[in-house]
Amino acid sequence: MTTQNATKIEGKQNLTRRQFLSTSCMTLSGTAVGLGTQRLLGREGTTAPPIPNINPGYIGPQFFDEREEQALLEVLESGSPFRYWGPGKPTKVLHFEEKFAEHMGTHFALGVTSGTAALDCAVAGLGIGPGDEVIIPAYTWWSDYTCVVNAGALPVFADIDRTLNIDPRDFERKITPRTKAVIAVHLLGGLCDMDPIMGIARKKGVAVLEDCAQCVGGSYRGKKLGSIGDVGIYSFQINKLMTSGEGGAVVTSDPLIYERAARFHDMGTIRRVFTDRSGPSRVQTFAGENFRMSELTGAVLGAQLTKLDLMLTQLRGNAGSIYDGIKDLAGIRLRHRPDPDGDIGYGVYFEMKDKTMRDRCIRELRKRKVPASTLSGSVLLPIHESVINKRTRHPDWPSFNSTEGKKIKYGPDSCRQTLGIFDRFVQIRIGPKYTERINNYIVDTIRRVHQDLV
Repeated sequence: MTTQNATKIEGKQNLTRRQFLSTSCMTLSGTAVGLGTQRLLGREGTTAPPIPNINPGYIGPQFFDEREEQALLEVLESGSPFRYWGPGKPTKVLHFEEKFAEHMGTHFALGVTSGTAALDCAVAGLGIGPGDEVIIPAYTWWSDYTCVVNAGALPVFADIDRTLNIDPRDFERKITPRTKAVIAVHLLGGLCDMDPIMGIARKKGVAVLEDCAQCVGGSYRGKKLGSIGDVGIYSFQINKLMTSGEGGAVVTSDPLIYERAARFHDMGTIRRVFTDRSGPSRVQTFAGENFRMSELTGAVLGAQLTKLDLMLTQLRGNAGSIYDGIKDLAGIRLRHRPDPDGDIGYGVYFEMKDKTMRDRCIRELRKRKVPASTLSGSVLLPIHESVINKRTRHPDWPSFNSTEGKKIKYGPDSCRQTLGIFDRFVQIRIGPKYTERINNYIVDTIRRVHQDLV
């Protein structure tokens, strides 16, 4: 439908913007993004208009082009896929680290093999170990739990709130004299409310580790996520924004944290490339791991980083259009976003009255091919059997053998608020390549389904 025709319709029938959006959405035809269009039966057996193919896809691979190809070819031609030496001159990881630190507004960045490895390095960087407690959200990915357990420390769960991230009030309630750190996880493309978290942490002497794995490139009141706390981590696995299939990074502006993390990722040793950045060594050699990033991974990430802002612009634009289209819907409760401009637009989230209503809403949206689901991509950790039973790699592992470790109880009673929030929220995935037609269709469908249910 042309702008001229839309103006005529509005002029003749005096349609509201919402009525016009509904009309134009349901009458548009033509080629849809993806594999084409589908038709469903409408009410009273009539044939409904074409439904666009709404597949958000994996974000980073949709932006692969000759830049990744050229960077990989340069590594292959040099014969030097190892970051430190080879027949050529390896520079890809080095350049990626420098550009990534600059982009995130920190002094240092460290490329590693995964987001999980990045968490292990960050925990080592903070000096966390047996006898320490680390507060983590009850709804998050396994790695935020395992990095604490693998350090011999004790995970303490705090509830999430309507940001879908850690509740600052419950974080404060869970602090004890043994609390060493909190992991503020920016989950599902949305950010934690960092001002109260940082205020509480600084008052109580608790370190802040930002997990930005699901919110790469996000920001909070003008600051990039990962640069606000003491240390930040990122993941570049295929489900994340920019990707190399697997990969991760640690960022910090603290030279001691950086050196400890760099040592831990490379067998406990330190190489000149890192001391050239952070200054003379402050730490003796200790037992570490091997989480070194390869030149092949660094090559892809260096190319992907040049497109991160474009990915964010497109995702945020599409998510913003859908949020704007449903925010005036009577009775709707959107995800609380402390800084909407900093949200990366990974999804659109809204809350229903209860689990039954949520499930009905998801079913109806899926019938209409909208990519709706429950909250996904993470785990309700405190109710998982292995967590309830405190199972580790060895029965004498220190995390749960201290007096406090033996006393702590996991299970549903430790996260009732989180379970309630999880049971009420609907998630709509957003793709960077959505068209205006797709956005309008999603808006119109959410409005119709929500109005029918509420």
